[in-house]
Amino acid sequence: MKKTIIVLIILISFSTFAQQDSTAVEQSNIQNYTPSKLLEKGKLDIKWFNNLYTQTERTDKGLKSTIARESYFTTSLEIFTGVSNNKKLNAGLIVEYRYNVFTFQDNPLISFINSEDKIRSGLSHIAPSIKVSPFNKSSNFSIQSSLFIPVFKEETNENGFLAANSYIWQNRFFYDYTFKGNKFQLFTELSTRLFFGEKSLNDDKTPNKNGGYANNSLELAPSVFLSYFASSKSTVFTFVQHSQLLDLGNNFEQNYSAVGFGAKYQLSKVLNVETIYSKFVRGADTGLGQSFNLGLRAIF
Repeated sequence: MKKTIIVLIILISFSTFAQQDSTAVEQSNIQNYTPSKLLEKGKLDIKWFNNLYTQTERTDKGLKSTIARESYFTTSLEIFTGVSNNKKLNAGLIVEYRYNVFTFQDNPLISFINSEDKIRSGLSHIAPSIKVSPFNKSSNFSIQSSLFIPVFKEETNENGFLAANSYIWQNRFFYDYTFKGNKFQLFTELSTRLFFGEKSLNDDKTPNKNGGYANNSLELAPSVFLSYFASSKSTVFTFVQHSQLLDLGNNFEQNYSAVGFGAKYQLSKVLNVETIYSKFVRGADTGLGQSFNLGLRAIF
């Protein structure tokens, strides 16, 4: 009898330890579903992301100048679902809404509640998208392809600029690598965007209200992120990014470099929150501002 009791105690203790150990190594969504990873069939990934970019400086033809504050707010909703049994294909839709303010206010947040400012707002683009993992032996590499379709008429009117009046074919190449110990992760992205549509200037150099300033150009934007997982539910990261817009026939080029940092936290098994700050440290024919970002992501 005593031997039986001892055996039962040992089995219960071992079972409890195994359960605790399993819980300890269980990974959250911020670890399991990096941008490189695809969803299982039937799973949903819903991301609501908000970006506030504000600037009081810009550079043109090598000269830096101070300008009245301009603030550009973009809110986007991304919905993806797994459609293949082997996690090789996801399908989704992206919707973007813009709210831009042109002001003399010093504080970008105050500018959004000042009724005397010039404001331009509206739905800008919708983008049917697919995401694929092309290599069987590398689930850490994936490609996301989206076609952004403009759903507004004029790029700029009497209230100011809304968004690039362009069809945009975007391809994003993702790769991540987790170092031994699962505390540090390196994430890289190469984003390409091909802008096409009517030119912003007619052949006689008069403005074309249906055209886009960036049409007939290609943007290349590499980014590198280094993340530290303080726990299975939280991570902090820093990053550097460069963007180069190449002229493919519209006589316009620009580039910028930005650095920043951010954090993610798993609020529940389904929901996580993300915040990012970035600073545009240099550029050519572009604004030299900063951006504040906040996002919520649900996977179920």
